[in-house]
Amino acid sequence: MEAKYSSASKYRWLILFIGVIAQITFAIGFAGIPTAGVIMRNDYHFTIGQLGFVLGCMGLGVAISEIIWGVLTDKLGDKVVLIIGLVSMGLTFLIISFGFVPKEGMLPSYKSLGILLIIAGAVGGSINSSSGSAVMTWFQDNERGFAMSVRQTAIPVGAAIGAVLVPYIASVYGFGRVFLILAILCFVVTLSVWIWMVELKVSDAPTSTSDNGGVSPLKRMSVWKIAIAGAALTFPQMSVLTFASVFLTDEHHLSMGTISIIAFSIQIGGGCLRLLTGRITDKYKNRRKLICIIALIAGIAGIILGLVSNQNIYIVVSLLILTGLAGNAWHGIGYTEIAVSAGVQYAGRALGMLGATVFAVSFLIPYMIPFILKLTSWNGVWIVVGVVSLIAWPLMVEVKRETGNKEVRISRTKEGKSIS
Repeated sequence: MEAKYSSASKYRWLILFIGVIAQITFAIGFAGIPTAGVIMRNDYHFTIGQLGFVLGCMGLGVAISEIIWGVLTDKLGDKVVLIIGLVSMGLTFLIISFGFVPKEGMLPSYKSLGILLIIAGAVGGSINSSSGSAVMTWFQDNERGFAMSVRQTAIPVGAAIGAVLVPYIASVYGFGRVFLILAILCFVVTLSVWIWMVELKVSDAPTSTSDNGGVSPLKRMSVWKIAIAGAALTFPQMSVLTFASVFLTDEHHLSMGTISIIAFSIQIGGGCLRLLTGRITDKYKNRRKLICIIALIAGIAGIILGLVSNQNIYIVVSLLILTGLAGNAWHGIGYTEIAVSAGVQYAGRALGMLGATVFAVSFLIPYMIPFILKLTSWNGVWIVVGVVSLIAWPLMVEVKRETGNKEVRISRTKEGKSIS
């Protein structure tokens, strides 16, 4: 299809929109399923440990595949990788909907469901690197913080939709319908990517000298430090996402409706904060400083929550929301910072590195929290979350940006034809 836009600069917003709806589609499943954790525990007859394993499996799938998808994105292009991931994820959800949901006289094992969710996460992980790389190439540095924040806002928006939609559908129609709808969403978004996605040709031209010029971010510790900081800040995000419903149900006996409203508020609020931080950092060029502030807020709020987790419900919910908001606020500027630090020509790899650490934690948290809970209590869980969040602060303070020896020149073309 020939681009029908008179200006390539306008077309970049359509590319951003495509990236957003792709991320929303992934997030509805990735974040919506954990929100229905209490219902899943009852319908599938899982223990708390089995539930924790299953809820972390999509994160594990993304973690083990993300760097591979990043390399493939740099080599094959954004569009091809995005289509492969969406179609494969849709097919996996379709298989689950027909054969791995509770039916009369049959309960799927947690291992079989977990394996399929690992596969869904592994193929769905392509969405992060490919859509992020597209945004990085279409937008210049003075807009990247906001653009990437818009794209990353898709995750809490999708999570907010999933937090309301998935528990409702699961409770009324069952998990078969949940996974069927997720599959249909993947296929519909695939069609939009196939029709409207346009790739840019990125060429590199040396402009200065640097020790890091041409060195893959996979071999650069400064880039890995950003990825590790992102992993630390994933602790508050995923702890609240995966076990807030269980915590508020078991410890404070809140209704599922109230819990869904709290989860929805955290996701929408987190999305708004991503947009705000993206705009602020584009203006003041202070991405690392702001991430340090977010780490301090998440750490302090998490520790205090641990100290008062069995006390006044209003204080507990307020601290839980603050911890969750901080865990959601950093993503847009974090992904921008690691891609810019690595160099746009390595955007796929850099985004894959951060995605790998983030989703590794996404897997470990729901698997570890039941263990921590067994050893201590909910007080101990939230204190651990707060302490780990603080690790991001020294990592971001110490990291110095590496600007490679190449300035990226972007030629807006499709199949060799100019669309400017």
